[in-house]
Amino acid sequence: MTKRPAVGDKQDKGSDVQAMFASIAPRYDLLNRVLSLGVDRGWRRAAAQEALALNPARVLDVATGTADFALELKTRAPQAQVIGSDFVPQMLAIGREKAAARLIDIRLEEGDALNLPYPDGSFDSITCAFGFRNFADYARGLAEFHRVLAPGGRAVILEFPPPRPGLLGSVFRVYFQHVLPRIGGLISGNASAYTYLPESVLAFPEPERLAGLMRATGFRTRYRLLTFGIAAIHVGDKLP
Repeated sequence: MTKRPAVGDKQDKGSDVQAMFASIAPRYDLLNRVLSLGVDRGWRRAAAQEALALNPARVLDVATGTADFALELKTRAPQAQVIGSDFVPQMLAIGREKAAARLIDIRLEEGDALNLPYPDGSFDSITCAFGFRNFADYARGLAEFHRVLAPGGRAVILEFPPPRPGLLGSVFRVYFQHVLPRIGGLISGNASAYTYLPESVLAFPEPERLAGLMRATGFRTRYRLLTFGIAAIHVGDKLP
């Protein structure tokens, strides 16, 4: 039987993840491009299309990091108000520099994904790109998404599911567990951060299980796999 994390364990995970991302913030964008061979850009575009399909006026990007996805959203929907939220100030500082350099008007604010600092029904769309698996409590994170979404709003989660069975899944597993930590450690100077990454993916719920968690929260849910299952987009619509 798997041990259920205690409250203290969840708090420790949050603090550890915060410190880890603060340490790799300066090289985070470079590593994303190198380690994904640039494929992540196509995944983000697909997720952005889902998030903006209902023409939202107010969009929140949770665990925004250095704001790559928030900038993508604003570029595609310049009429929308886009806010990026993250609990790592070092990441947000880089995001603000990128937004200023590109003359893109987004707000980047410090906040905890498990206790979002926004009133109920504040947003028409909520997104989370490659940050959800770092949450210390998935159910609580989904509950917060549902709370701050307006009726009829949409949540979009882009994430790495565990490698699927078969040859490609085995190759991906080898890459994630052996190649990625070495490259990531070499470039970032923090090998433990890129040991954590494959561990977090292997521990993440299978796509159908995540869909079940979203349905249990109250979302009408669907998902699709990208690039032979390396990534997945989950879409959750809040009932009107």
